[in-house]
Amino acid sequence: MFRQLVKAKRRQIIVDINTQRDFFLAAGKVCIRNHKRVLSHIRRIMAWARTRKIPVISVCEVYPGNNGADYCVDGTDGQKKISYSLFDNRINFPADGHYDLPRDILRTYRQVILHKRSQDPFDEPRIERLLSEVRAGEFILVGAAAEGAVLSTALGLLQRGKKVILVTDAIGTHNNRRGELAIRKMKAKGARLIETRRLAGLSHLSSVGICRCKRCRGEHADRNLQTHSLKA
Repeated sequence: MFRQLVKAKRRQIIVDINTQRDFFLAAGKVCIRNHKRVLSHIRRIMAWARTRKIPVISVCEVYPGNNGADYCVDGTDGQKKISYSLFDNRINFPADGHYDLPRDILRTYRQVILHKRSQDPFDEPRIERLLSEVRAGEFILVGAAAEGAVLSTALGLLQRGKKVILVTDAIGTHNNRRGELAIRKMKAKGARLIETRRLAGLSHLSSVGICRCKRCRGEHADRNLQTHSLKA
């Protein structure tokens, strides 16, 4: 059992879902909508977690190259996590069907990264065991996608009697309508909705620092400003 995984004073755990290059970079195979905005909020949440020493459980979709998947394929750049979603003191586990985990894992490591071969993390025995048995007052969810892996993760936690917080502006979607429906469904099942600024304060960063598209580098905003100035 994992009764001692989290100290009593640590009431919160961040569950970081699919913060990988294929989901969050413009060149990624399945990049979310409005990735710059979501990335900036995830960066803020991770900085807040480091400062507050809040443990992070990261779940990542990683598929073998022989199963027909065209994104997050094992060994590709697209399956790698974005840089600021990684803590120095971390441990990684493959999706191998095993249940085993070190004792006191979240006391020993600040971040536990677990691979999965489907959207639903509870399909993987090791992830299912950790998320089911770890004790925490609140599970704070960020990542992608709202209508996919985030929905599966939230509903799985809620079904197990966990308290779930959705950081809505740090959760990406591929389809706005489906994403909004998923958020409403999670709320109806008991998840609490919050924005990054209410949880971790505001960030003054003007760049997300990882994606090299024009929007993330601020060139789109600069061009709009120049056009507005010329018209004036």
